[in-house]
Amino acid sequence: MASQSRPVKYTVEDYLLFPDDGKRHELIDGDHYVTPSPNTKHQRIVRNLLFALHSFATRHRLGEVFAAPYDVILSEIDVVEPDLLFVSAGRAAIITDKNVQGQPDLVVEVLSEGTRRTDEVIKRKRYEQFGIKEYWIVDPELETVKVYRLTDKGYVRAAELSKETDDTLTTPLLPNLSLPLTEIFG
Repeated sequence: MASQSRPVKYTVEDYLLFPDDGKRHELIDGDHYVTPSPNTKHQRIVRNLLFALHSFATRHRLGEVFAAPYDVILSEIDVVEPDLLFVSAGRAAIITDKNVQGQPDLVVEVLSEGTRRTDEVIKRKRYEQFGIKEYWIVDPELETVKVYRLTDKGYVRAAELSKETDDTLTTPLLPNLSLPLTEIFG
């Protein structure tokens, strides 16, 4: 009887040995993902969201907002670098000097060329499994935002917002936040 070999699952220890080459390295269920640096449109959207979310969260003392590159260690085989993340003040203990150790309250991924499947399928499922309360997928080409919220049955799509219809982004995680998509996409 031949024995089956198991695929290699990378760990946090392996992750720490990956090169600092300007690319985004992530572990998702022990699989190594590498993403090149994003384009200008992507970066503008991240900047706009970061400024708006950081300003709001700081002004209302709700928690902290961080932007990539910044490691989020979800498990021994899951290290992700979301474009943006929010950790509520009540969960600030997961923020360390080097990274976030546990689930942020909100994760935001801005789609890039080549990351659509990873962000919309693989990461969404993993974020759901780890109990991240809310996940936003921002599409620069369609100028839309999909909002997923965690329920007792997993993620449900709570909203699909569009710049074209002048939609406004809100979340119960940041009460009274009202962010027009025109401000996100410019």
